[in-house]
Formats: sequence, structure tokens, C-alpha cells
Amino acid sequence: MSFARKVLIDVKVDENIPIARRLPSRKLFFGVLGLAFICATAGVAQEIGSVDPKPLPPLARPDDPATPAKELFGRATEPADLSARAIGFYSRGCLAGAKALPVNGETWQVMRISRNRFWGHPNLVRFLENLSARAPDEAGWPGILVGDMSQPRGGPMITGHASHQIGLDVDIWLTPMPDRNLSRREREEMSATNMVRADGLDVDRSVWTPGQLAIIRSAARDPVVERIFVNAAIKKALCRDATGDRAWLNKVRPYYGHNYHFHVRIACPDGADLCKDQDPVPPGEGCDESLAYWFKPTILHPRPNPNAKPKPPMPMSALPPECRKVLISD
Repeated sequence: MSFARKVLIDVKVDENIPIARRLPSRKLFFGVLGLAFICATAGVAQEIGSVDPKPLPPLARPDDPATPAKELFGRATEPADLSARAIGFYSRGCLAGAKALPVNGETWQVMRISRNRFWGHPNLVRFLENLSARAPDEAGWPGILVGDMSQPRGGPMITGHASHQIGLDVDIWLTPMPDRNLSRREREEMSATNMVRADGLDVDRSVWTPGQLAIIRSAARDPVVERIFVNAAIKKALCRDATGDRAWLNKVRPYYGHNYHFHVRIACPDGADLCKDQDPVPPGEGCDESLAYWFKPTILHPRPNPNAKPKPPMPMSALPPECRKVLISD
């Protein structure tokens, strides 16, 4: 497999577009990366929530085919009363029969409750329960802080992620859960810790500890996990510090942003014929030239294209037909 193909497999993180087949030039390739950088570093994950969230106003023309799908799914406050199904691709789909992760668990707490993004496929909820239960022994943490999962019916979000649409993605803070229940205000307003040095070349050793490595390793070793996305500086630290069995490093992929949290993506459930898995990760630990690539000045500090046009929002017609049934279901 060529080096370019290795990189492109992970550039597809949030798009159901075979980019490798659409790139006629190196210039366009870096344009795509620049756009990805803007989206991934917008700081959405750390935006504060609200202790008194207000409902979104009703749409004037919800049945208009031109209405963006995110405006429809973003207004769904309860899951569809259907059997649990992940439908479509991670960045182009929806979720039926979603299950909520309780906002308080013995070894987890949900952050930014006001976003109502603590829903997932039952497989994802089970993964989080299991991972958090291992956190005290494997990472020395009281538990984990859980960021965005999916909306009650999945689908595109009004703000933030392009993925997280089918209930199989979750952001886990790189800050350990404290040994007390956080207040509602703390959950809406406190920030996770930035693990990356200001120059972006390595982790900040004043905050990076063996606990961060251990919790990422524990997640990556879970058989249901397809991929984990981290900042390239964090991947560099994992490659340097991991000892013993290092096979799990293969699942941990560098990507823009992800300074404050790591993004876990689990595989499509067995027998889920409407769920589309991502391409397999390339072989190897990913600690070779494919990692060094992310530290090139043009990649570490890309210049956004001032002439780039905003991507139009996704209409319902771009989603699998079954998503309309999910949206209108009681």
C-alpha cells in the first residue's frame, strides 16, 4: 500500500466520499486537509453548554426537500421507537432505537448534558460501561468523562461533528473523572485539559501521564473498536511510551484536533446490513513515516484556502431512505 493511500484512508474520517478516487492533484489533496483542519479545530468540543437550555424554534417549512437534514435531526429530542439499528455511514446516516447512556454511572459522568448527545447504539453504551469499569484498575482513574455520542435519532448535527451520526462514535475526555459528582454547571462549563504542547510537536509533559496512555490502550484493545482518533502529538507519545504488546497502536490514528479528547469509533454491529464500516486501517503500528507526515510544517500549520466555498448542508436526500422513517417515527 502506498504512503498516500495510507493517509487517505484516515482522511475519510468524516466523509462518505472515496477521496482517493477524487483527487486529481496534490493541490486539491492539501485543500481537503486544510478544510478538515478548520472543521476539526473549531473548538466545538469545548464550547460551554447551558444549565437552562432553550428548545430550538420550529421550522417554517420542515417538509421542504431543501431543508438541511441537520435542522430536522437536531430538533428530535427523543429516540425513534424502533429496533436498534445503525443506518448508513458514520458521517452519512442515522440511528434507530437509540439508547441513552445514564448521565451518572459509578465510573462515568456525561458532560455537556444540555446538548442531548448522550445517545448511542446499545453496543456503544455497552462499550462505555465496560471501558469505564476498567478505568480504575488499568488507568488509575476513578472513571471517565464522556463527551458527545449521538443525537436521539442520530443524523447530522447543527453544530460540531460531521460524524457521530449512526450511534457508533464517542468522544472521551483525556481528563479523568474526579472522585465526586460534578455539578450541572461544571458539566456545562468546565473544560478538558489540552494535552498538546503549544508548538504541536509533542504532548505537554506537565499534564500528560501514564493514565492517558492506559485509558487509550484499554479502549483500543476492545474487540468492538474500529478506530481511535488522537492528535498526532498524542500518537507520537503513545508510539514512544508504549511497552509490551503494541498491536493496539494500529487502531490509534492521528488526526487534526483531538487535543482534549480521544474519539472512539466502534464497528458496525454483526448482521447490520444497512451499516457501512470504514475501510480497514493499514497494517503496522502507524509509528513510521505515516506519523512523521503529520509534523511537516505545511500539515501541522495548514493555511486555509481563502477562496474555498462553504460546503452546502446535507439534505435528507443524501441520507439512506430509511432515515426518513427514523425521523418521522413516534
